Amino acid sequence: MNLIKISAVNALEMMKRGELTSEEYVNAFLEHIKARESEVGAWIFLDPELALEQARHADKRWKEKTPGILNGLPIGIKDIIDTKDMPTENGSLIHKGRRPSEDAHLVKLLRDAGAVIMGKCVTTEFALSAPGKTKNPKDLECTPGGSSSGSAAAVSDYMIPLAIGSQTGGSVLRPASFTGVLGLKPTFGTISRSGMSPISERLDHPGIYANSTDDIKLVASVILSYDKKDLDMDSNYNFKTKSRIKSPLKFAFVKGPVWGSGDEDMKEAIQKYVNDTHLDVTSIELGDDFKEAAKCHEIIMNGSISKSLGNYYKTNKSKLHPFTLNRIEAGISVSAKSYIEAIEKGKKMKQALSEIFEKFDAIITPAAPGQAPRDLLNTGNAIFNGYWTMLGVPAISLPLLKGKDDLPIGVQIITSWNKEAELLDISNIILSQT
Repeated sequence: MNLIKISAVNALEMMKRGELTSEEYVNAFLEHIKARESEVGAWIFLDPELALEQARHADKRWKEKTPGILNGLPIGIKDIIDTKDMPTENGSLIHKGRRPSEDAHLVKLLRDAGAVIMGKCVTTEFALSAPGKTKNPKDLECTPGGSSSGSAAAVSDYMIPLAIGSQTGGSVLRPASFTGVLGLKPTFGTISRSGMSPISERLDHPGIYANSTDDIKLVASVILSYDKKDLDMDSNYNFKTKSRIKSPLKFAFVKGPVWGSGDEDMKEAIQKYVNDTHLDVTSIELGDDFKEAAKCHEIIMNGSISKSLGNYYKTNKSKLHPFTLNRIEAGISVSAKSYIEAIEKGKKMKQALSEIFEKFDAIITPAAPGQAPRDLLNTGNAIFNGYWTMLGVPAISLPLLKGKDDLPIGVQIITSWNKEAELLDISNIILSQT
């Protein structure tokens, strides 16, 4: 049995039955990492003995019959998320050797549920666009995307069954698309950002990578949880593992205002998918309210970058990557007027989108402009994700398409706010038909 190909849910069931130990499961991944890490470069910190020590503690909890929901399951953490027993360097020379004194809120939830925090996955500098060392496991000449490059690549290469990333533009969905895995960005404000390096308080979303919807749902049941330290969270929100989807499902196919930025092979592939699918799909236009959607997201994000990273620009400019400097400088010129106008236009888009969800259960739209660029310095374009991120809706990338070089291209599925369980169940239906 190839343990690294077993889903997290199935591995958990085997541990419950005493057919597998966490130590065996974790060790199988460590052996695979030993063979592949020099090529893929998904990890910035990995201590095998620390991982195995956690696995042994999990096995002890199985014997004592005190397991957590994720007991013994290994998970990778993007290196902008604080871990008390591992460095968190935010992909930057400025934070080289940085050692947080406590876990980020979501890491604490994972530990409390019995997860094995396997190590820290490579991120672009401060989760922007300066690439790290990671390569795409599907083709080592291609980018894995950014900024959650290591998290997506590690899951794609079966170095880990689960990983945490984050998205401010398209940093969960795009790497998922490029590397052929599932990547969920839940509703804004459903996972705490406490202990996570910020880019934009209005846009930052932690997210989850896995190779199955059931695995994502398992992690979501733990970390989609209220934290009073994150002021953008809703104290009334509760993640429900059981959804309320009704049959027959109705889908809207949205090309969106940035359709022209897509590669021809992607556009042909997704149009063919929509034409050939047995799903009930109607092509719709988003309308005039969305004409400036991508620009509004860009203004909000750039303005936020200049605030969140401005101090590093003033005090440690020489240690920042040129790509990071360009992003900060693009934000310095954003005026308060244009920032507020972008937010107000976003509110109109949100209202228009809510009306679409009165008629449709989910939206089908591209997850990326095309397959992964054959350029390790280019993490790809987030233009098909950014305005959905701005609107805060839950979205997932499903590996349904192939590009001109037979490389994966994801399809982005979106539901209404706070319907993560429905999104995952709908995704499972879609995947079962492929």
